[in-house]
Amino acid sequence: MNNAFTYFNSNDGTGLFGFGTIDYLEFKVSDDLELIQSFIDKYKSNYIFSNLSFDLKNKVENLTSDNPDNLSFPLATFWIPKTVVKIENGKLSFVQGTDTTENRHRILTFLAKEKESLQINHSTELRPRTSKKDYLEHVNQLKKEIQYGNIYEVNYCQEFYAENYNLIDGEALYFKLNKLTQAPFSSYIRLNNFELFCGSPERFIKKRNSKIISQPIKGTKKRGSSQEEDELLKANLLSDPKERSENVMIVDLVRNDLSKIALKNSVKVDELFGIYSFKTVHQMISTISCEIPKEVNFIAILKALFPMGSMTGAPKISALKLIEKHEEFKRGIYSGAMGYFSPNGDFDFNVVIRTLVYNSSNNYLSCSVGGAITIQSNPEAEYDECFTKIQTILNCINE
Repeated sequence: MNNAFTYFNSNDGTGLFGFGTIDYLEFKVSDDLELIQSFIDKYKSNYIFSNLSFDLKNKVENLTSDNPDNLSFPLATFWIPKTVVKIENGKLSFVQGTDTTENRHRILTFLAKEKESLQINHSTELRPRTSKKDYLEHVNQLKKEIQYGNIYEVNYCQEFYAENYNLIDGEALYFKLNKLTQAPFSSYIRLNNFELFCGSPERFIKKRNSKIISQPIKGTKKRGSSQEEDELLKANLLSDPKERSENVMIVDLVRNDLSKIALKNSVKVDELFGIYSFKTVHQMISTISCEIPKEVNFIAILKALFPMGSMTGAPKISALKLIEKHEEFKRGIYSGAMGYFSPNGDFDFNVVIRTLVYNSSNNYLSCSVGGAITIQSNPEAEYDECFTKIQTILNCINE
């Protein structure tokens, strides 16, 4: 596997490139989770890049997934890039591998695609796998589950897709999407027959020394057409009882998850109901943190926190079973995580949302979206919110 190329882009002038491959692990259904930890331990002095599929949940918990899977994305992938380069304010720093003319040329050629991106036509129509009628019916059924007391909240998702799609220039498409989203956890990944175009605003988990941070998003409003309307929408988001209810339930879930690995009395809510503005939407984001003992490894953290509460619901296991029952596709990498490990053992992973995924082996293009269903949910409003979240992507790929 020599075609691996990754760009983690914070859209603040900083980023991380990785390309070439020293070693690669593709985690399979038959594998044990300790295989992942062994790979991480083997290369602990290197940068390690990774994708974690949502369906890795079936190894973390005693669950199954039998819904249609047209993307066939691996359960998890880990690879050691031959070359890793940090970028900050236009300056390249080689932190793994060799600073060669060829390597610099590869990065600069990629970055030059930003100027070309609007000139390339990527036109296709992404159509919904779930009809609006069926979507509304599923939401109503999930609200009944809440009324019965089986769950408090569930993240229900749908897929938009295109078959027989011929991707012309994935790198240019990434920059075209990024101009429209400018998300803090943006990334472009090419790995084997897959290309991923991620415009995520959400962090799953970050480790710095002994501290773990999680920043779930629950609560979305579109951006306004004027500053006055924008401020009003932000105020409405902050005061919306449904959005606050969604957010606080996931905060409680994350607090509970972190408590499984945290040092005693170290779990804290650093920020509750923070309102953050991105290029196309306002989001309600809360921050929860804890301190962990030295002996807690990545697999222990994964078992405690994965999959992330913002993409499942509460209680988590009950929500996951209902997700499998009501959704009409296997999520795969969507609502999983992308990220990297630094040589010092720290790591940072996003939540894979606002993301296009392409499989060149069957020319399949996919973009999934969802939202939290609570007892207060209006099915029509939930359907509209899905389009608020991904309309930018739909517009970009339709042009």
